[in-house]
Amino acid sequence: MVQPTFFLLSLLVITLLHGIHAVDYTVTNRAETTSGGQIFNNQIGAEYAKQTMTSATDFIWRLFQQNTPADRKEVPRVPLFINDMEPNEAPAYSTNNEIHINDEYLSGIRGDIKRDFNGIIYHEMTHVWQWDGRGQVHSQSRGGLIDGIADFVRLKANLAPENWGPPGQGSQWFEGYRVTAQFLDYCNDLRNGFVAELNKKMRESYSDNFFMELLGKSVEQLWTDYKAKYGN
Repeated sequence: MVQPTFFLLSLLVITLLHGIHAVDYTVTNRAETTSGGQIFNNQIGAEYAKQTMTSATDFIWRLFQQNTPADRKEVPRVPLFINDMEPNEAPAYSTNNEIHINDEYLSGIRGDIKRDFNGIIYHEMTHVWQWDGRGQVHSQSRGGLIDGIADFVRLKANLAPENWGPPGQGSQWFEGYRVTAQFLDYCNDLRNGFVAELNKKMRESYSDNFFMELLGKSVEQLWTDYKAKYGN
């Protein structure tokens, strides 16, 4: 029979460990007087946004097979800001583990605003947690792979926009966003967990040879096969 004192101590240790690795999510609306800022307050709200950030993190950790704190980046806090931005600026971006959303983007959403918002959050939260080869992905002109992985997460979370169109489009595999996401989905079908393994390899460095190591074909051949499968 487990002694009550031992049980309580075990529970305390688990709670403390959880607290050490817990992530603090904050939400600040810097555009409360704009149409997009008011839409955020009235139709989304800070609490819902924090819940979505939490669920996105849990989903990403599972998808990336980051089962322990040692597998993940050490990010204690992720702030989200709704900013008063220009219409021609990006809908959202992340920098230094901060997520920034364009108020003009929010005011332009048609249809299910929460689903669209969730898709953006899942994409941007991926940037918080994914590896980038210590910058080598960008130095090798493969920056589109980073956004492609983020959109792959959005795709697997069933949050892809309806206007994405069918797979097989694009002119190069590292084009980014949905083009690369759908190509990665094809690769992941060839080897379940491929994207998680690719992300793990990108912790310290990056090479196109990672595709060969994991799938037995060069990334160029995989892209050719992918295009042929969808008639493009």
